[in-house]
Amino acid sequence: MSGVPRRTPTPGRKLRAVVTDVDGTLTDADRRLDPRAIAVVRRLERRGTPVVLATGNVLPIALALHRSLGLSGPIVAENGGVTYHQDRGTPVVERLADRALALRAWRRVRAAGLPARRLFTDRWRESEVALEPTVPVARLRAAVAPLPVRVESTGFAVHLIARTAGKLPALERLLGPRGLSVRDCVVLGDGDNDAAMLRRAGFGVSFPSGSPRARAAAQYVTRAEYGAGFVEGLKASGILDGPGPNRGGP
Repeated sequence: MSGVPRRTPTPGRKLRAVVTDVDGTLTDADRRLDPRAIAVVRRLERRGTPVVLATGNVLPIALALHRSLGLSGPIVAENGGVTYHQDRGTPVVERLADRALALRAWRRVRAAGLPARRLFTDRWRESEVALEPTVPVARLRAAVAPLPVRVESTGFAVHLIARTAGKLPALERLLGPRGLSVRDCVVLGDGDNDAAMLRRAGFGVSFPSGSPRARAAAQYVTRAEYGAGFVEGLKASGILDGPGPNRGGP
């Protein structure tokens, strides 16, 4: 049932960080940032609770949001194909997927005669190919088989990326050196590409507009949509109560 947790956080385990998707999560239906979500994110950061962006968008856009919102957590971009963090003040970018494989998949889509179009932002992608959601995912998957490529819809785009990549493995790679795991995090997301990290989360939150896979993976499905649901989900997790942990580096 929406607004009712299916499972509670692991007893005795303190939720210490927030991991959030961007589009449909921090935004409204038109992908405009919701002031209510921004206020809560800044409140968390002021008290030392790191907020991590885990998005399908490109790193330049994610990094601009990260700086504008004043975040301290690392960034997962391109659905886990690219990560960003700082090591003693030095920016570190890692590419965790080979874009050549995604481009091979794109050539197969074109050869199959499917009327697919690449997103405008695809010119900046380093690890995947992102398409406008104009062709059914099943047809795209059939076209790229048997390449080791995952075809996933976010509701806003369809992504072609190596099967070994994903938001969850990228998060685990980033959080481990910081003494955190995904089990220590509230995770909020609404797409198929969020399902794995929602399932692993200490407290996973999805939305009425979320995909069936995302809602099934979450521990809590909000009553409110979009940015208002983001605030509701954080309240339900309990992470907004009490003092936050000491801030770590990004």
